[in-house]
Amino acid sequence: MDDSKTIKSGSRVPMILSGGAGTRLWPVSRKTLPKPFMPMPDGETLLGKTFLRAARAGSEDAPILTVTSQAYRHLTEELYARIAPREVERQRLLLEPSSRNTAPAIVLAAIWVEANLGAAATLLVLPADHLIRDVDGFLDCVATAESLAHAGHLVTFGIPPTRAETGYGYIERGQILPGGFKVARFVEKPDATTAAAYAASGKYLWNSGMFCFRADALLEAASATCPDVLVAARECFTASASQTPRVCTWDAESFARIPDISIDYAVMEQADNVAVVPATFDWSDIGSWTAIGEEIAADADGNRSRGDCVLVDSRDCQVQASGRVVAMVGVRDLTVIETADAVLVAHRDSAQDVKRVVEALRARAHPTVDTHVTTHRPWGSYTILEDADDCKVKRLTVKPGHVLSLQLHHRRSEHWTVVSGTAKVRVGDDEFLLERNQSTYIPVETLHRLENATDHDLHLIEVQCGDYFGEDDIVRLEDRYGRV
Repeated sequence: MDDSKTIKSGSRVPMILSGGAGTRLWPVSRKTLPKPFMPMPDGETLLGKTFLRAARAGSEDAPILTVTSQAYRHLTEELYARIAPREVERQRLLLEPSSRNTAPAIVLAAIWVEANLGAAATLLVLPADHLIRDVDGFLDCVATAESLAHAGHLVTFGIPPTRAETGYGYIERGQILPGGFKVARFVEKPDATTAAAYAASGKYLWNSGMFCFRADALLEAASATCPDVLVAARECFTASASQTPRVCTWDAESFARIPDISIDYAVMEQADNVAVVPATFDWSDIGSWTAIGEEIAADADGNRSRGDCVLVDSRDCQVQASGRVVAMVGVRDLTVIETADAVLVAHRDSAQDVKRVVEALRARAHPTVDTHVTTHRPWGSYTILEDADDCKVKRLTVKPGHVLSLQLHHRRSEHWTVVSGTAKVRVGDDEFLLERNQSTYIPVETLHRLENATDHDLHLIEVQCGDYFGEDDIVRLEDRYGRV
């Protein structure tokens, strides 16, 4: 649909920020499948929950914007289609070619809104990794924030502290406003003593990272506080001519020139018209395994477990098993997270330090920083069953109606055996069908393509033989997903 013809002036437009590696939630959260896509204990994802909340918070005639990486486009589209098929018409993706920060993301979104919906539209900025159960209470606060935004304020949402938290920034309340306060100042993450004083004073709120402002108000503030960001963002918007009605991909070269800075530093901490609305709803940013554990009911010994776990004479532990039995005997205060290729063992008081493990692994260029055993692709997924020096074995799942790229490899041959479904295969100039328990061979340097033309999933085993099995030994000649 043509947004400019259907959106009323001043509509409330939700904008979801879906990025970040979630390093404190390793080994489940990784670069190729980060925190927003992680299944929570109830089986739902944080991004899915945020999208449903955004759908309720936005005006009925307004689109729902999601700012995310190009790499997560298909994961995002599939998730939205699965959980909210009736909202497909409202979905708009603004895709980033590289990782920057929140100021480029939000300023570019405001420019997009200005151009497509009008400068009077109100942006409601929602990070994808927040958990809020009391959606009605959240919507009440959004309405209050919108009133302040219409009065010219740049509004943030503050969370009344429930503990002396050193992992959050704080907001000091100033002059009373209708439904909120002027912001006296923003405070960086404090030490434990200062955090305790802030929590006891009643004058400070946690900085949630959620915002509400009119597009024109934000852009006017940006022109005063960070003109370099605004100028570079407008240049990027102008250069990003290639887009569809539902997807806009920012131009990579001009996007990289936008300063890498947060919206807090670039605008909110410098502008003089900033307000804060205290939250009357529950809130968690799910920033650690401790936060995940709080979503799991504890047993009589204080243990919180998911998956196939056995705990004997153990207390106050958090355990998550994804593929193997995890047994614990005679231990206390441990967090144990098991995945197919990595296991985390930590004292529960060290939840914030898991990111140091990721830093150490990254220094070693370890693959578990970025990828899981199962990797998702636009056409489906593959799971590595064996990865040796002389061969690599994968199980592929190809979704109905999808096709892999037309490709060849310089350093490996492949053998395909269909486990279930029907494969449409091209090898060289030959095209044929493979049924269950049938196989084919693809020599080195041979063009090939795999397609699932049916309405059921296709499962097959791929055995690679050669002297190198990296994903960069793929030469794509045709690809419907734009990866050529």
